[in-house]
Amino acid sequence: MIRANRPGGAWEPGFRAAYRAFMTGMDRPRRLRRTPAMRRLVAETTLEPRQLVLPMFVADGLAEPREISSMPGVYQHSMDSLRKAAAEAVGAGVGGLMLFGVPRPEDKDAVGSQASAPDGILNRGLRALTEEVGGDTVVMADTCLDEFTDHGHCGVLAGDGSVDNDATLDRYVEMALAQAEAGAELLGTSGMMDGQVGAIRAGLDAAGHIDTGILAYAAKYASAFYGPFREAVGSSLQGDRRTYQQDAANRRESLRELELDLAEGADIVMVKPAMSYLDILRDVADHSPVPVAAYQISGEYAMITAAAERGWIDRRGAILESLLGIRRAGADIVLTYWATEAAHWLS
Repeated sequence: MIRANRPGGAWEPGFRAAYRAFMTGMDRPRRLRRTPAMRRLVAETTLEPRQLVLPMFVADGLAEPREISSMPGVYQHSMDSLRKAAAEAVGAGVGGLMLFGVPRPEDKDAVGSQASAPDGILNRGLRALTEEVGGDTVVMADTCLDEFTDHGHCGVLAGDGSVDNDATLDRYVEMALAQAEAGAELLGTSGMMDGQVGAIRAGLDAAGHIDTGILAYAAKYASAFYGPFREAVGSSLQGDRRTYQQDAANRRESLRELELDLAEGADIVMVKPAMSYLDILRDVADHSPVPVAAYQISGEYAMITAAAERGWIDRRGAILESLLGIRRAGADIVLTYWATEAAHWLS
């Protein structure tokens, strides 16, 4: 046995030789971290503009875009500013645009009639996007009633005030058909009603829209981080959506939802929120045979923005790291309000 030190403190020659031999032959991972070029060469996860989708809001009655106070840098668009922002995003290389409509308060009703009206704000916006950038990017629509109902829930209410799942499916089909007619290529089924993907798929196919795809919100959790979004869409919600969105305590349930949506015909599946549910995202990615999306939601945007405004974190670094983390967890597609800005950086 080689002793490290003699009584006087000097290394024994045998130990010195053994240590040098160890250091010469040891594995050195740092060799692959030495330069930006080397790190780029061996990166396991990529982040590219084509993987990013920009959520957008178009509001009825606006002549100019209106900034959302809880989401600095994000706007409710007028029709003109929607076209302009869409063209910029496509020019930066983003992979898609997800559109949400914001009706006038007086146009809301119990069944969200404006959601399926051809001249409703969302369907007018979809036609504008299709005219402006159709063919150059993927135009997506939020297929949910919550922005359009006077009670703020994602469906039709029963007499006791609960959300009537099956009556809501009928409204989703009507909404989906209107969106397909307006030019949407992917429909985002965000309402979390049981059977929504199957009902919409059947309705689309029966009407001849066999090429219109479904982006299923397979795992959408009831989250405290949706607050800024509700300002963005002018939500009328009182209470919460915990009777139909998933419980944050449940993990295995997301795979059950995934299997159901796949069986009903989902073309892409999504996890929402992203950053607080990376374990769910990994589970879904490991089991899904179709592309997987994740939504970096309004509260996640707001947290990073607020911290950066106070100088507590590096804004650009935090944005890119958060997006890379979502990609690393398994997302093929990331919906993020930074899509255009990040695409410029990445290009």
